[in-house]
Amino acid sequence: MKFNVPSKTLYSYVSAVSKIINPKNTLTVLNNFLLTLTGEQLTIRASDMENSLEARLTVSEPEGEGEYCIDARRLVDLLKEMPDQGITFEIHEDNLMVDITYPNGTYNLVAINGREYPRPDEKNDSAEESISFTTKASYLIRGIDNSIFAVGSDALRPIMSGILWDIKKDRMIFVATDTHKLVRFSDSNITPGVEGSVVIPVKTATVFKNAFAKEEEVTVTANSKNITLESAAFTFKSVLVKGTFPDYNRVIPTNNPYVLTVDRVSFLNAVRRVGTFVSADHGLVKFNIAPELLTLRATDNNYCISARESVVCSFSGNDMTMGFSAPYLIEISNVIPTTELIIKLADPSRPGVFLPMENKDNTELLILLMPMAVID
Repeated sequence: MKFNVPSKTLYSYVSAVSKIINPKNTLTVLNNFLLTLTGEQLTIRASDMENSLEARLTVSEPEGEGEYCIDARRLVDLLKEMPDQGITFEIHEDNLMVDITYPNGTYNLVAINGREYPRPDEKNDSAEESISFTTKASYLIRGIDNSIFAVGSDALRPIMSGILWDIKKDRMIFVATDTHKLVRFSDSNITPGVEGSVVIPVKTATVFKNAFAKEEEVTVTANSKNITLESAAFTFKSVLVKGTFPDYNRVIPTNNPYVLTVDRVSFLNAVRRVGTFVSADHGLVKFNIAPELLTLRATDNNYCISARESVVCSFSGNDMTMGFSAPYLIEISNVIPTTELIIKLADPSRPGVFLPMENKDNTELLILLMPMAVID
């Protein structure tokens, strides 16, 4: 088996596919790429037994066909340092030696027969009822970017360790929560024409963002157990998070009458500064809200330190004191895209609803944050 391919083109594909490989694998063969040559098409595959990612590219001067496993880390590291020029791969069937050559050098590896590579995702799921639709990859990536920060990590609540894709006929809703914060991002640019819901693991979301960033359209096919994301160059198969996601609409307040409006960048910078003085135990920042001024306070009694800073604001209610986690406030402020941030409040014991000043491009972003107890 022999073929020629531009080094940087191949590097872009193997780098993307390598993101699926775990740092430590129980099966050593999973530390490898499975390279398959059929005609002029080279397929690069990686798997962690629950997820698999394939990339397809066209090569030149192909000779023979076959499938072989090559050490993934070594190949990625080599191609990263290669100059941008054509390189030749030749894998000898008799002794599994791999020769990688370019005008200035030759590199030798030992391959593994491709028959030894596991393919757990090739089980027949034809009996499973599935849904399918096609949309732009950029829309799915935008939904992930706006929700992944709120994913939980509690082992006792595995269903919250992923992002809910709530698929409606005329839109798609991305939801994530760790019980302290919740994000709901709705995108009407995605019109699936079908209905269903799946919970995407964080690893799946992260790998998808990296691999499909330059792809145009993606076909999504999902059943109760698995999801397949396919574009012109990539096919990504993943196991879904099992369980039923909680009814997110029930926990979102519908009547928070008091509106706090503040410049997002000024607020973010103030929280960052004051946040350096919070106690490591809780990260509490106290809000003293007046009609025209928001005062942020933090103390750490263990070190006898404190901080206070004020930000100009507009508030429609009477004076109010409440508390929020500084790290969560920073995460939320970084996700809100507008110059002004709106926080809708009811009382110090009820969650705040964080919104952009306006939603654009047929999307709607809402973030809920639970308050913290303030003891004066």
